[in-house]
Amino acid sequence: MTGVTATPRSVIRTPGILALMSMSALGFAGFGSLVSTVPLWAVQGGADEVGGGLVNAVMMAATVAVQTTVPAALRRFGWTPTLVTGVALLGAPSLLLLLTDALPAILALSAARGAGFAVITVCGSSAVAMLVEPARRGRAIGLYGLSISAPQILLVPTSVWIADHVGFWVVFAVGAAPLIATVPAFLLARRLDRISHAPMAEHHPHRTGARVWIALIAPSVVLLTITAPGGALLTFVPQFPEVGGYAVAGLFALTACAAAARWLIGGVADRFGHLPFQPPMLLLGAVGLALCVWSMLGGSGAALVSGMAITGIAYGALQNVTLIESFAAVGPRHRDVASAVWNIGFDCGTGIGALAVGFIAAGTDFGVALSTTSALCVIVAIGVLVRIVVGRRRRDRGVTHEA
Repeated sequence: MTGVTATPRSVIRTPGILALMSMSALGFAGFGSLVSTVPLWAVQGGADEVGGGLVNAVMMAATVAVQTTVPAALRRFGWTPTLVTGVALLGAPSLLLLLTDALPAILALSAARGAGFAVITVCGSSAVAMLVEPARRGRAIGLYGLSISAPQILLVPTSVWIADHVGFWVVFAVGAAPLIATVPAFLLARRLDRISHAPMAEHHPHRTGARVWIALIAPSVVLLTITAPGGALLTFVPQFPEVGGYAVAGLFALTACAAAARWLIGGVADRFGHLPFQPPMLLLGAVGLALCVWSMLGGSGAALVSGMAITGIAYGALQNVTLIESFAAVGPRHRDVASAVWNIGFDCGTGIGALAVGFIAAGTDFGVALSTTSALCVIVAIGVLVRIVVGRRRRDRGVTHEA
């Protein structure tokens, strides 16, 4: 079941893709502008550091909780009410923040934003699979990733500066950008409602119950393996020893390279398959993390920036290919489940990575903590490589028996 036929035309010309990209860019602009500024708003309102930390913790907890319910909401209510409500929940609380800096109110509004963010993330990635047939899905996921990454690259590092030098009201106005996204969200949802009621054209073995969840284990493990160090770097780089002003450059390198890699690998994965890229990308991530460790042991700041750039390439590329594999593993009937599991895995991996690296670093140092994540990348890469070899041998034996 797709929204288009398998023609060679550009993915961006596929009906619904521009609406998806517009909605996603506006939604993530609102999300990215508030990630660092709302905790600062709470602290300026009298909250302590714990209260400031609770802001994003509550938001992400609400995100993961609601992500588990989105597939059921789509089945019960349809795409239009679910998606438009989610986009509104992501944007409207930003305007309400102008009215209060009290911590309880901020936490409640953050929970509402988390619920909206859950809807837009699960629906966004699921929409890609509905609009574009499997042969071009990698390129579509790349474009989708670019539309959500570009506003964050611009707004995450600048929003605090804007709040300090111009005013929080400017940031909160940008944070309400998802309200504008209700227009493309409505147009997209109407198309997806029509597609969801059309006969299925994709042929895939029907999986039910436990088989769906088992099929999603492999891509989820790979995703967790790379998002854990990614989340740790995003969280702790400013605290690394001997990095100085290179931390900001490293963060920019990580996010920019991740966005570019997620976009560029799509077409290549469509041509050669998604699985062969997983072992080399995991090993590349291990190399990047090792460079980051070396920079803390006396290497240059340039080593940190290079290491984060290399890690970013693996981080972005593996996001794309694991999402492709998730959709391929479960078939068209369970795309919404695959999308929810992938997004939960991404968010949990980011949070678990920050928590685990912080815990290890507290008992040792950041070098040991990052070395652990680097070693994990190597171990999982070997596991995926074994899986590829075993799968090929089974296929070869099947061909031999048929002959």
